[in-house]
Amino acid sequence: MTAIKRVMMAAAGQGGDPVYVEDVFSTWLYKGNSSTQVITNGLDLDEFGGLVWGKSRTLTARHTLTDTVRGATNALGSNITNGTVVDPAGVTSFSSTGFTVGNDSNYNNSSHYYASWTFRKEAGFFDIVTYTGTGSAHAIDHALGSTPGCIFVKNLSAADDWKVYHKSNTANPETDYLVLNTTAATVDDATVWNDTAPTATQFTVGTHSDVNTSGEDYVAYIFADDDESFGVAGNESIIKCGSYTGDGAAAGQQISLGWEPQYVLWKPTNVAAIWNVYDIMRGWDVGGNDQYLFLNTTNPESDLENGSPNADGMLMLGNNSNISARDYVYIAIRRPMKVPESASEVFAIDQGDGTGGSGVNAFTSGFPVDWGFFKSNSVQSWVTSTRLTQGKELNFDVTNAEGSASAMAFDYMDGWYNNARTTAFYSWMFKRAPEFMDVVAYTGTGSAHTEAHGLAVTPELIIIKNRDAADAWAVYNSTVDETDYLVLNTTAAVVDDATFWNDTAPTSSVFTVGTNVAVNTSAESFIAYLFATLAGVSKVGSYTGTAATLTIDCGFAAGSSFILIKRTDATGGWYLWDSVRGIIAGDDPYFLLNSTAAEVTDKDWIDPHASGFQLSNEASNLVNVDGSEYIFLAIAAI
Repeated sequence: MTAIKRVMMAAAGQGGDPVYVEDVFSTWLYKGNSSTQVITNGLDLDEFGGLVWGKSRTLTARHTLTDTVRGATNALGSNITNGTVVDPAGVTSFSSTGFTVGNDSNYNNSSHYYASWTFRKEAGFFDIVTYTGTGSAHAIDHALGSTPGCIFVKNLSAADDWKVYHKSNTANPETDYLVLNTTAATVDDATVWNDTAPTATQFTVGTHSDVNTSGEDYVAYIFADDDESFGVAGNESIIKCGSYTGDGAAAGQQISLGWEPQYVLWKPTNVAAIWNVYDIMRGWDVGGNDQYLFLNTTNPESDLENGSPNADGMLMLGNNSNISARDYVYIAIRRPMKVPESASEVFAIDQGDGTGGSGVNAFTSGFPVDWGFFKSNSVQSWVTSTRLTQGKELNFDVTNAEGSASAMAFDYMDGWYNNARTTAFYSWMFKRAPEFMDVVAYTGTGSAHTEAHGLAVTPELIIIKNRDAADAWAVYNSTVDETDYLVLNTTAAVVDDATFWNDTAPTSSVFTVGTNVAVNTSAESFIAYLFATLAGVSKVGSYTGTAATLTIDCGFAAGSSFILIKRTDATGGWYLWDSVRGIIAGDDPYFLLNSTAAEVTDKDWIDPHASGFQLSNEASNLVNVDGSEYIFLAIAAI
């Protein structure tokens, strides 16, 4: 099915299930075991086919490209000219949920760590074509369903260079080529693409031996550009192939994509320079060093600040990605875009077990964590960090600026935190997802302005902290009003102050910050956590206390796993309950987010209820005071 046909069928009610970026692309990290290892990334390579591109993060080793068209164990290297390299212990098989690797050290050495990027074949995203050269210029059919944005071609029979077509490589890209396995700048040569631009059904090769020697076999990896045929309505893009010219600005240059990327491959074209790849799983964060790999070398992973993703695209900065007068091309792939159907997809709680460190996450979630926080059940500060700010930490209970902490690591598929934590510690973990929760890192301007977010619905709860200064944690809640704010690190009641949200309610695409230093100091860095109500998953709401048993209906089916409550009309703490420590008919342990205090275990203030939760009459003096106003965030059972 072409991308165009998929949209037409869906619009006509003739089937054609929505396709999301999660269905066709995955970055998967793993530790080698020097044996057989099954990688379950959720991509169906059995039915659809695709490409697995792997690289050791810690070992000097070649890149490995194995695809379903040429077959398992038949590899290529993006950094070498070799034809097919037979790796019997490399990628040994493909499946409906991923692939399997053997014990070849390029893929699976027990002393090393690995990254894999899987591209599933799909109209509007990616295609693989093999062909036999004729020696004469000719057109080759493809099934991308739209005009390619980038094409990699490799001779499988001989030691020839990889030739690269990119739609933004000069004003007439069909006349030029790049070389994937070298640093070479753009070359003008009519014999590669025959000076013929690709179409939605074909691309053309000329007479150059690297792309068309008579009788020799070739593979082409074909990437789409901005094909808006994805998502629930079939009108969103998930991949863009573009270009920009560096301006050398110290603050970086914003590249607008219309969405937030999770992966970017880029190269300068008018000078000899390296091919770079970044992704959010290994670490592509805001205001810190980013983990990068070079596609044309065997180098292990290294780090350097080169920019960051954001809700509208990516900020490119630093010594490599925004050099003045350099022309760059890129391939960017969108971050996950599915709306979750259950709370367990995006929220988890875990108790420490004494493990962690040496590449082992201390807290397990079952999904990649985007925001996590933890606390001991004794007297201790809260500790929190995000994937966008990994390597740094904040504390809910104080105003302190962000501090460095190498243990704040998120390069795990199923948890976070690289340090041992005993059973005294608990962690609460969140995954960003449309309509549920988002994290936005931004730089203040000192003037009221809007910041883009990726929640796709209007935020109902926003928590903001200045990362660079000792300012209060500012909280917006839709049931209180955009003219007011709360403070997470204190018990203070709601305060009316236009300088926080500029008396402007957020929308489904932006939120507004005023001139208050806690949310918008010029040139200082901020982090914002956004929540919304998602049916059956989360509820941001309010209630009025009764001093009697009070049922809070969140629309859930099996109760709540997480409950956060704050009184707004008078002083009161930020009370947190969860189902792991106990939301039961008896005493329910709670923490206070605004306090270092130990867990309180002897109060029966809250009880389970299928639709949400219940407040008991025993809570009449704090979280159920008759006539008093409260806000809450609840997450459904996991």
